Amino acid sequence: MTTLSNGAPLPVEPAAAPSSAAPTAGGSGGLQWRALLAMGVTLVLWASAFVAIRHLGKDVPAGALSLGRLLVASVALSVLVFRRRPTWPRRGDWWLLVVCGVGWFGIYNLALNEAERRVDAGTAALIVQIGPLIVALLATVFLGEHMSRWLLAGMVVGFAGVAVIARGFSGESSADTVGVWLAVLAAVTYAIGVLAQKPLLGRLPAAEVTWIACVIGTVTCLPWSGELVDVVRVADAGTILWIAYLGIFPTAIAFTTWAYVLSRGDAGKVTLTTFLVPFIATLIAWALLSEVPPALTFVGGALAIVGVLLTRRRPRGPRTT
Repeated sequence: MTTLSNGAPLPVEPAAAPSSAAPTAGGSGGLQWRALLAMGVTLVLWASAFVAIRHLGKDVPAGALSLGRLLVASVALSVLVFRRRPTWPRRGDWWLLVVCGVGWFGIYNLALNEAERRVDAGTAALIVQIGPLIVALLATVFLGEHMSRWLLAGMVVGFAGVAVIARGFSGESSADTVGVWLAVLAAVTYAIGVLAQKPLLGRLPAAEVTWIACVIGTVTCLPWSGELVDVVRVADAGTILWIAYLGIFPTAIAFTTWAYVLSRGDAGKVTLTTFLVPFIATLIAWALLSEVPPALTFVGGALAIVGVLLTRRRPRGPRTT
């Protein structure tokens, strides 16, 4: 031990604390390869859902398809939830869970499934991507978030994109226009579900929130039980397997892999990757269903995506001199 001339020990400088600014392996500085793989799986499975719904829509009514998918997903998610002791919501959490389950899992599926009986998979995927715009609008009302000029501009451009898409189909038949606005309804209920889910995720694990909302959505679709029974009675094995695919892969697995990605990356930047879903869905539909949307659909879809990107812009701070 080093001492001073009077024999007292030399004071030792305390070790410097590690800097909290250092990037973590799973931070926004870069995702690990497993998270990137999970992201790719999520995007492809979510895109494939639009194509599978479009394919099944020819033979399976919207209500039966919604109930069948949610039943399968509820069972699959229960395996994830009950592999350990679940964390149950408080009494005050249930109304948010009901809003999320009825809106996002129930009405959303019914509206989207019926929409895809009228419009192609790529168009439906494009319209649903305006959901983040609606989330931003409702957040200013219910969560007190700031409405910036970029946010307002993004909303205007995004909804202009929906109008262009609707115009692209209006020349063909009124049923197609109805399908476009059903997809808009799906986007609205998606937004309501996200806003209801947001405060819950601060208190409950994502798996429990997703499972309970999925079960509530299943209950919402129970009026179509007879329709589902009729479908199962006459459907071939391929149809049953497609319904099971929707419940297991785009719902149970994709939501799990997405949670894995969000836990290891910057939420804002990672969320932007979902705008690849419409383009992936269009490519899959083109390859498997030989469907190519009208030219105006791509123009409107581009406007919708630009609108969402504008909402991500931040106002410039004051200049320093």
